[in-house]
Amino acid sequence: MAIRILSTQEKSFTRRFAAIRERGAQTSAAVDDGARAIVADVRRRGDAALVELTHKYDGVALAAPALRVAAADIDAAAAALDAADRAALQLAADRVAAFHRHQVETSWNFRDELGFTLGQQITPLRRVAVYVPGGHASYPSSVLMTAIPARVAGVDEVIMLSPAGRDGYNPAVLAAAKIAGVDAVYRIGGAQAVAAAAYGTRTVPKVDKIVGPGNAWVQAAKKLVYGDVDIDGMAGPSEVLVIADDSVDPAYAAADLLAQAEHGSGDESAVLLTTSAAVARAVAERIEAQLRELPRRAAVAAVLKRRGALVVVRDLDEAVEIAEQVAPEHLELLVRRPQALAKRLRNAGAIFLGPFAPAALGDYLAGPNHVLPTGGTARFFSPLGVYDFVKRTSVVTATRAGLRAVAPAIAALATLEGCDAHAAAVRRRFR
Repeated sequence: MAIRILSTQEKSFTRRFAAIRERGAQTSAAVDDGARAIVADVRRRGDAALVELTHKYDGVALAAPALRVAAADIDAAAAALDAADRAALQLAADRVAAFHRHQVETSWNFRDELGFTLGQQITPLRRVAVYVPGGHASYPSSVLMTAIPARVAGVDEVIMLSPAGRDGYNPAVLAAAKIAGVDAVYRIGGAQAVAAAAYGTRTVPKVDKIVGPGNAWVQAAKKLVYGDVDIDGMAGPSEVLVIADDSVDPAYAAADLLAQAEHGSGDESAVLLTTSAAVARAVAERIEAQLRELPRRAAVAAVLKRRGALVVVRDLDEAVEIAEQVAPEHLELLVRRPQALAKRLRNAGAIFLGPFAPAALGDYLAGPNHVLPTGGTARFFSPLGVYDFVKRTSVVTATRAGLRAVAPAIAALATLEGCDAHAAAVRRRFR
């Protein structure tokens, strides 16, 4: 497989690069319609719909009570996990928790010149659902990344939604749920899981917010239920953008492109921007060599053929310009002065600086969350964090003298807007 090498100086570059960035539009209408039907079915029939849809889409036949994983099964999975694997999960959990504790907000207030006490109250959500992809693959790291910030935030109850697949769960997924402090695990996935958590069934409790990555059906359902519950954002297929100058080790760049291309959806994106044509050629050679060592090389090669490219840019200024337009999920800076370059970039889910901070470090246990904005949404979305599991309430205390001092201004503003009752509500206090 030969990954394409492009140059920004080619006349066809804009068109060809746009084709690489375009992802999933051809199926969105069909997926949206299908998800809408599933959500409506679960709202109408509850557990009965969950049982049928789980059998239809996941190939798992369950009675309604078995939709929830027994606590004993979770304990057994955790106990049976290899000691080294458990230690790795615990290390990741500890690091994720330590990072997210820095995000904790506290309530605050102040007293102003009118004697008003004004403030903001921080309150954790009561119950949230974390969605963890399953079925063909298992992601214990996603359990930690979604559940631990909720626990750090002080959420009362955390439930996990994840399709088990015909062979059940990977024990590491259930072990991760126990380590992360998940209260209940449900063997449901796809749009039906999102609907169940959003509206509740006899078995699945209604939640206040649904977070976590998932396939196109999960994302479509999250959009549909938003407003009835909160969601974290739209997490699509994984993507990495690497910026490299001629100081890069081509083997590192190749390895990092391959790593993000193997996530499994088939629609991942892996792009290198480099100031050196020689680097582009060397990275292409390393990709060919490293691909031969991968068990899933055919699937990874297919991703690189569809959404992979090595782009030769004029200079780092042009690389920054392109990166800002792409707004990638993972942005790696394999350049001589990565810290200086990072200060020029604002649109990325996570930025990895230097040769020893690959995106794979962030995927597992650097500490920052790996649930990141994708598809260009890093222009306005942030990584999942503790702040996603709390709400902020304004608190106002006023004195009679303070209200009297501003009453004329309130009345004037209310009258300007035609809100006579607002003006009267203030004036009446001083009759």
